[in-house]
Amino acid sequence: MMLPLAEHPLRHRLNAEIHSRPPIAIPGPEWISYLAVTHTGGSASDERTHLAQLCSTLGTEVCPLVDGDHWVLDNGALRLKWERHTEFSGYTFFRRRVAGDGPDTTAIAAFPADWVAGIPGEVIAASHIELCSATQNPPEEVLDGIARSGEAVVATRVAEGAAWVISDFELHDGFSRFTVIDEHLRHRQAGRTVQRILEIETYCMMALLAFPVAKETSRFLGQCERELSTLMDEMSVAATPEDERRLLARLTRLAAEVEQSVTRTAYRFGAAAAYYRLVQQRVDDLREQRLNGFPPIREFMERRLAPAMSTCQSIAGRQADLSTRIARKSALLRTRVDIELERQNQELLAQMNRRAKLQLRLQETVEGLSVVAITYYGSQLVQYLAKGLNKAILPSLSPEIAAAVSIPVIATVVALSIRRMRKTLAAEENSLGAH
Repeated sequence: MMLPLAEHPLRHRLNAEIHSRPPIAIPGPEWISYLAVTHTGGSASDERTHLAQLCSTLGTEVCPLVDGDHWVLDNGALRLKWERHTEFSGYTFFRRRVAGDGPDTTAIAAFPADWVAGIPGEVIAASHIELCSATQNPPEEVLDGIARSGEAVVATRVAEGAAWVISDFELHDGFSRFTVIDEHLRHRQAGRTVQRILEIETYCMMALLAFPVAKETSRFLGQCERELSTLMDEMSVAATPEDERRLLARLTRLAAEVEQSVTRTAYRFGAAAAYYRLVQQRVDDLREQRLNGFPPIREFMERRLAPAMSTCQSIAGRQADLSTRIARKSALLRTRVDIELERQNQELLAQMNRRAKLQLRLQETVEGLSVVAITYYGSQLVQYLAKGLNKAILPSLSPEIAAAVSIPVIATVVALSIRRMRKTLAAEENSLGAH
């Protein structure tokens, strides 16, 4: 019965993701080959098209739909599993063992060579696995032969003693080789064991992609640290604001270069740490049991991979620390420059204040002269008016007396008017400043 509720649009996709990339059941002895190719020069559509070509080449009547990031082709004795990850795609080839197979038999050789050569991308990991039974290939005899030959190999029992894994982790004709001796593995258990071995090999190589980046970044950081030390020495003896501004410009440029390096390497270092955790998890999933005289896979990874990952982690931390130190030094120098600018601004404001006071005094002087001038011209107007009235209306009115009497009156009126106008302008200025 279906739920009578609205479903989240991603529910089925997320549920399928949980069950995606299941291990292939291996019912018996088998040859397995594996290629991990980066996505350089190849898209998901290119890979799907290439997989469809394989169906046509093998003559498969009903080709499984290549959809999503996981696909399995079962052609009887031949099987192919394709998985697409964020940075790489994995191709796992399966071929059943038959009578007459030699020790150099591989699964990938059974597939069309032209099709294999045309797989999009660049190979980052390649492996051959021989899965055989303990009755056909007794593990004790195999290990005794290895011990007598003196070969440096990794040998361990996995799946709580259900199988033996032997490898030297070296490349032979471009492939690493593993021998898995099945003592009492179940079909799905054998598939999980093979998948974990292949994932350990792949994730190890993907994690190591950060190691050359770490080396290059280490040389760059050495140069930056020496330059920062030189700048700090110059900063301690900087005597003028021009020297400090010049140092600040150089520090800013150095900070930009370091931040560019952080941006360029952050993803690679973060991905390396994630891949390394996956390697450790897959090693834990193998549930190893140590064999006397042979190092297990965990010990090999701790001895070979862990130092490189520690280097990457150290360089990432060193880079972040250098960025912080440069930012701190830049802030200190910027503070010194800002303080000097504030001092110069204070001196400029003080000079402007002195000029304003001088202008105010000059303005007051001008205002006093304006009162005198206006009073003078006003009294002259009164005198002219008194002369006209003296002849026509008031013969007894003396123009000189009228002018003399009007002088204090005119001066008082003009002075009060100027004072009132000054107060009005001051009030308007204060109100504008408050807003």
